[in-house]
Amino acid sequence: MRAISFVVVLAVASICESATPNLRFAWKQIDYTWNSTVDRENALKDGSFVPDNNLPLGLARWKNKLFITVPRWKNGVVSSLNYIDVDGAQDQLYKPYPSFEDNFIGDSTTDLPSNNSIVSVFRVSVDPCDRLWVMDTGLADISGVGNQVAGPSIVIFDLNTDRLIHRYFFKVSDMKADSFFANIVVDTDKNSCYNAFAYVPDLGDYGVVVYSLKQDDSWRVSHHYFYFEPLAGSYNVGGVEFHWTDGVFSLALSEPKENGYRTVFFHALSSTKEFCVSSELLRNYPQINKNEAFHDFKLLGDRGERTQSSASVYDANNTVLFYTQVNRDGIGCWNSNKPYTPENNPLIISDPVLYEFPNDLKIDNEDNLWILSDRMPRFIYKSLDPNEVNYRIFSISTADAIAGTACQ
Repeated sequence: MRAISFVVVLAVASICESATPNLRFAWKQIDYTWNSTVDRENALKDGSFVPDNNLPLGLARWKNKLFITVPRWKNGVVSSLNYIDVDGAQDQLYKPYPSFEDNFIGDSTTDLPSNNSIVSVFRVSVDPCDRLWVMDTGLADISGVGNQVAGPSIVIFDLNTDRLIHRYFFKVSDMKADSFFANIVVDTDKNSCYNAFAYVPDLGDYGVVVYSLKQDDSWRVSHHYFYFEPLAGSYNVGGVEFHWTDGVFSLALSEPKENGYRTVFFHALSSTKEFCVSSELLRNYPQINKNEAFHDFKLLGDRGERTQSSASVYDANNTVLFYTQVNRDGIGCWNSNKPYTPENNPLIISDPVLYEFPNDLKIDNEDNLWILSDRMPRFIYKSLDPNEVNYRIFSISTADAIAGTACQ
């Protein structure tokens, strides 16, 4: 038995070693491109900039821009939507997007300063039409007293001009008492840019809001599969034990099928199961029979113990779903042509230091997988050492990431 166990350990180790992402960026603390050194010094003095409270969380690439979000978890966050240069220095300063003025919002602000203003963003999405879709929660000082500066809204920018295209505020019917919208996935293609849909999961009150750009309207989708699993709400990351009840958070879209619709893969953060549904149902939900549609949501399977995931992304070229493994300090994958079993969901990248809480991952148009890890549990429940590297971003080609694994 010991010999068999040793062979299994070697096999797992070899899988992890087969995928070695490149460390592209690393920071001990986050800082920004200020208008002047005087502005920075004044912000440090009056508390509008508290370096310890700025944590990167989401990312997305467009050409030479790598967008990085910094949610307003605590007071003293300078800019929530930013970018860095892909070919820039490893520890370069964050550049507020679309401008410093649009992001610099005081902790006691009670109204949106302008339609361009960005309050607090967790995740963003870049679509094939060169647009940046931003899910702005509108909530500052999230882990403190909480300041709802504005209602949740989808903000869309033209990346070629850096100008605002549209801002859409969620309707009252889209939200419930404990709603929290932290992710956004966009369903469109180059040939139908105007006919775009955004899918926004509600991790706090277990639903998905669908937004149609063409109709400039939104609706809420409900289902039992959007809820968290009671037995999957415990975490232990970086020596921090905590318990979350986060529901549906991660969404990923397959390539279009023959009928033009995509498979939407989804799971709750506090869950080890994966589900799917056709985008046809989400797009047409207001018109369908809800009872009949209940069974159109499908359970794919279970990844196994301690496989909670904060984010996922689908690689159409390899028909592979990549996802974070926050309890296992790494990245997992599943080839969608295979049964959804623990054996077909290997941990392909893992390191307790480098990938402590892998928070987000995306695939760019060059087939590179980008991964951001940020030690968020320590940030929320304890503290981070400013003398250590706390935030890292890696990249690896999707083909290299799955080479020699069950996902190939």
